[in-house]
Amino acid sequence: MTKAGSRGTAARSPAASGLVILDKPSGWTSHDVVARVRHLAGTRRVGHAGTLDPMATGVLVVGVEKATRLLGHLALTEKQYTGTIRLGQTTDTDDAEGETIAEASAAGVSAAALHAAAAALTGEIQQVPPGFSAIKVAGKRAYRLARGGAAPELAARTVTVRAFVIEAVRPLGDVTDVDVTVICSSGTYIRALARDLGAALGVGGHLTALRRTRVGPYEIGVARTLDQLAASLGLIPLAEAAAAAFPRRDLTEDEARLVAHGGRLPAAGSGDAPAAAGPGGQAAPAAGPVAAFGPDGSLIALLADHAGEARPLAVFVP
Repeated sequence: MTKAGSRGTAARSPAASGLVILDKPSGWTSHDVVARVRHLAGTRRVGHAGTLDPMATGVLVVGVEKATRLLGHLALTEKQYTGTIRLGQTTDTDDAEGETIAEASAAGVSAAALHAAAAALTGEIQQVPPGFSAIKVAGKRAYRLARGGAAPELAARTVTVRAFVIEAVRPLGDVTDVDVTVICSSGTYIRALARDLGAALGVGGHLTALRRTRVGPYEIGVARTLDQLAASLGLIPLAEAAAAAFPRRDLTEDEARLVAHGGRLPAAGSGDAPAAAGPGGQAAPAAGPVAAFGPDGSLIALLADHAGEARPLAVFVP
């Protein structure tokens, strides 16, 4: 006789927790990728940090099980991309997936003008997101409104473009393709940079190719394809993922027990509390979450300093 509820089969082991650094293929939405990882990991508790458009490829950070609780707190404020901008054509989506709505010859654009326009879009800038974006307007996605013929007027927001480098220029008759490298803050739209670069030069522009090569500490060199994940999921363990992305604070057994139950500690660097060390041992930044580890190396919680206390943002132990 089988045990009640077992229906004659062994209980399924819970899915492991960790991050997947994935090389997203072109043509897949970020949601498509999450659905595939759910199937491979055998759990619905999967999410991603930082959406990539279907056309784009490259680094997509995916969390499985408890690691989904890291995604909203990951200090992935900086991203790096390579891409191609076509000058001389404007599209309604600001990329190659849209319809061409204006054309103007880019044959007369000089190298000096191109570099000056890119320099003007570097640093802290005000950027209007593309009308075809996932931003919500009155509870509806902007792209749904745009597809319905009522493209919303989106407000500009502050983003930081740390580098906007012209790598190559390839004249193609009336259009010119420009290969670029961009390092920017989270929330920056590379499509909008392409649009604004073309507008500044008076010829229009749109993005024809995009590859994300880095998200926070995670680079394309460690990213794995869906085929590789199908052969072996190979999660980055929770503690290792947190150590790579956050400053580290090591706790005593008593402190770990307190934090595991939602208790608070003195802020890092205050009183007798040890200062947190940044990823790789560098000095920790002044703000942002800190990963707290128990004496056995397990991830206990993410902590945030506030009013002289280190308060748990998310607790990862039972």
